[in-house]
Parts: sequence; C-alpha cells; structure tokens
Amino acid sequence: MLKGLLVTARNSPYRSQHPDSPVNRAVKTYRRSRRFASALYYRGTMLTLFHHPMFASCRFVRLAFGEYGEELALIEEKPWTRRKEFLALNPAGTLPILLAEGDVPIVGAMVIAEYLDETRGVLKRDKRLFAEDPMERAEIRRLTDWYLNKAESEVTRHLVRERVLKPVMPETAGGGSPDSGAIRAARANIRQHMKYTNWLAGTRHWLAGNKVTYADLAAAAALSVLDYLGEIDWREHSAAREWYTRVKSRPSFRPLLSDRVRGLSPVSHYADLDF
Repeated sequence: MLKGLLVTARNSPYRSQHPDSPVNRAVKTYRRSRRFASALYYRGTMLTLFHHPMFASCRFVRLAFGEYGEELALIEEKPWTRRKEFLALNPAGTLPILLAEGDVPIVGAMVIAEYLDETRGVLKRDKRLFAEDPMERAEIRRLTDWYLNKAESEVTRHLVRERVLKPVMPETAGGGSPDSGAIRAARANIRQHMKYTNWLAGTRHWLAGNKVTYADLAAAAALSVLDYLGEIDWREHSAAREWYTRVKSRPSFRPLLSDRVRGLSPVSHYADLDF
C-alpha cells in the first residue's frame, strides 16, 4: 500500500533511463558520499537533504522531519557555485532538495512538506503537522507561506546574503562588501514581522491553532536564522518569545542549535532554552 504513495525512480521526470545521464551521475556521486553519513532508512531507503544551514527553508524541512522522528543525511550545498551535479538534480539551482525514495529529487520546502505529509503525516494522527479540516489547512498554508516567502523576501534573504554569504562568495558570484542599505531595509522590516508574530502568539496557543503545525516550524525556522545573527530584540515581543521558547525546547530543534557558520558565531543566547 505504501508503494502506491511513493514516486518511483523509473516514473520520475527527473530521471533518465541512460545510466550515464547527468542526474544519474549526480545521484551515484552522492550515494558514495552518503555511505559515511549518519542517516535513517525508511523502508530500506536513505533520505538525503541538500541544504544550507542558514537558509530558513532548509531549516523548516529539517524541523518537519525531526518532528516525525526521522533523521536526514545532510549535504551542505553552496548554490552560488552552480555545480553541474547539483544543477542536474534541480536546474533552478535552489535549495532545499530532498533525495527521496528511489533517489528521486523533490525540490522546494513546501513541496517537500506536502510530500512528507502524504507519505508520513497521514499516519501520525494527533502529531500530524497539517490539520484534517480544510479551512485549518488553509490557515497553516497561509502562515507557512508568510514566513517562508514574505518574511524571506523582505527580511531573511537580505540579511543572510549580506552578512553570511557575501563574505565567502567570490566576486564573480556576487560576493564582496555587504550592502548597508539592504541591511537597513531588512532590519526595518523585522519590526512588522515580529509584531505580527507577537500578535499570533498572544492570541493563539500555537500560531495556527491548538497544536504544532507547519506554520510554527516555518516561523521558527525564519526567526532562528535572525536570532543566530542577533537581529531580534525579544524584550519587545514577550508573547513571541514565550512561543519561541516552547518551539526551541522541542527535540526537533536541537540540531539547529548546534549549527555554526564558519567565521560568524551566533549571538550568546542562541543555544539557550531560557533566554
């Protein structure tokens, strides 16, 4: 019955029948590297996530799998290098990418989340990260989109690019000195997103209702990146802080608290559960 829910490699539009196709060569390369990775087999298949530790969308996927008690083999990718093997998996050159059953690449945070719900979440009952009611699911999707797209485009993407990526990117890929104007604009936008998060946390038990959902994980993923960079003044948002403390204390969040970026240490309270 489970096989009916899964996309098989021979039916995937990403895969070629030719054994030496770019996608198949890329998969073979990563299969070899994964032999030394710590991962969980799901029905005999290792799941691998291509990610960057400071991308909110990638953190969101890691949290979602963590909530279901599944580990992932993680491969850190620098998308600006545009490696041929990486582009063979996703011609758009974006993260995250999940190599799922049959080594089929699934691209995009919300696409991966929908796949995870259809193949795992439906079996989790009260621990499912989606709701049964269609209107509640709509609210979960709305808030997930808010943090992974709206907050990303107005805040997170710019601060990560200017403060984290540019110093390590070559000039030919857009690296160089940070753009102070972009940083100022992003910091100005943080206030509105934090006010909204504070309102949600102050009027609901969890952001989308009475239980943890994808909405909480998306918000926590985005805010954890900003928190790492020391960009959030939690003193002004007590309800959001209390909510974030509860999310931060969940087992799925622990791996994120261990993330470190070379040359950029997190703010002193980043890993503290009581901050």
